[in-house]
Amino acid sequence: MTRHTPPPGFDERRFKALERSGFNRIAARYADGAWLRASLQTALLEAAALAPGEHVLDLAAGPGLLARDAARQVLPGGWVLASDIAEGMLAEGLRRATDEGLPDLLAAACDAEHLSFGDGRFDAALIGLGLFIFPHPSKALAEVRRVLRPGGRLALSVWGAREMVPLISRAQDCIARLLPAPKVPRPSVFRLGEPEVLTALLAEAGFGDVEITPHVFSCRFDGADAYWQAFLDLAGGAAEALSRLPEATQAALRAAVADDIEAHRDGQGFCFESTVLIASAQR
Repeated sequence: MTRHTPPPGFDERRFKALERSGFNRIAARYADGAWLRASLQTALLEAAALAPGEHVLDLAAGPGLLARDAARQVLPGGWVLASDIAEGMLAEGLRRATDEGLPDLLAAACDAEHLSFGDGRFDAALIGLGLFIFPHPSKALAEVRRVLRPGGRLALSVWGAREMVPLISRAQDCIARLLPAPKVPRPSVFRLGEPEVLTALLAEAGFGDVEITPHVFSCRFDGADAYWQAFLDLAGGAAEALSRLPEATQAALRAAVADDIEAHRDGQGFCFESTVLIASAQR
């Protein structure tokens, strides 16, 4: 097994179903938490260098956070298609796009490893905090390369190494300590967090001009409950599984997390400084 492949015992169909259900469940709250990732989104769009008139695919688009900002950059004359396996996420994004005066945002629910778009259809593709979720990132990248025109661009972000992302790892470590191993093994969200690993994966998929840039951002929370809720609002399938636990177990988890994050206390609240990798590449 490599970092690019799922763990032993992995049930791909069940995993994708859980992710779809989980992200559909948290669609509105995920969108409401956009402030957590505002600087990350800005950095990713800067790496994408979109221009008016371009046709853009936003993969693992969720509720269209990136897609809506990208649409503003390619108008007039261009368009953005938001794609995600969770149709509820896309519906949430379309509602918000209409409210923001972007009624022409396009959306299509599909599996990133089996895209339903024609060859060479897009000028650019975006994947914000999504590549590590796909069971087979190399398959998804092959599909992205197929639907990009020659010379088309890819810009994506992934979580950095575990020790560089306490925003996620603090909660995950607590869950791993208190609960049995999950019935559906999950690929690590940190598996592409080393620059050399991500660079090699992109090169193997046939992309050139690969550039990797670390981006550090900070998140502040008024209390431990706010941190825990923010983690759940990012967690997709993991949040879905946690929601099925007895209330007493969920309460014990919240209490344990509150103890574990004391190292991040800053005044009356908590501050987490975390790192993502921003990658750009060309077909």
